[in-house]
Amino acid sequence: MPIPPNAAAVDRSLLRDDIYRRLRDAIVDGTFAPGEQLKDGDLAAWLGVSRTPVREALLRLGASGLVVAVPGRSTAVSTIDPRAVRDARDVIAALHGLAVRETTGRLPADALDRMRDANRRFAEALDAGDVAAALDADDELHGIPVAALGNRALEAVLEQFGPLIRRAELVRFTGDAHESVERHEQLIELLAAGDAQGAESVTFDIWHSLPAEGNTDQR
Repeated sequence: MPIPPNAAAVDRSLLRDDIYRRLRDAIVDGTFAPGEQLKDGDLAAWLGVSRTPVREALLRLGASGLVVAVPGRSTAVSTIDPRAVRDARDVIAALHGLAVRETTGRLPADALDRMRDANRRFAEALDAGDVAAALDADDELHGIPVAALGNRALEAVLEQFGPLIRRAELVRFTGDAHESVERHEQLIELLAAGDAQGAESVTFDIWHSLPAEGNTDQR
């Protein structure tokens, strides 16, 4: 397994979530390609940690569908399964729509301002060709209604299956995604106007329009 050069080690005091995120992001952005074997010893050396948190992270990634266990060998990055992506996309679209519907009229002005700021940074990242920053800003924007709702079951499902469709988001944001900026603006204005049905509909369309095929050539 080729290890990315010049990667900063994870501080041993950091939470296991940080290790999970590093591995998740390396899979989503194509650093580790579909079908590539992931050896916990090599990953532990790359991240500068013991094997235990790496193994725990791989189990979480397996639950998300980003890695699969190869009997008698090792863990490998999953190939992109359009059916699995479609299934996850549909569920996530519905859950984000629910979060928006239930929080319309409850979001304070500063929450809407934070969504506007996230969308501004999202647009700037797209203009700069910084896909990672665009994904982060997009996550922040959509995470505000989710956090405001405070539904732990909903959050758990999004946490589990969200990484699987980040591959589809990567495809969208690598191309011309400026339509997403306009949709975000529309969503924020509907929230500000108290239009729960309209906000839910726009949110569902934002997520449901993600390409199901993912990026099959990420290297």
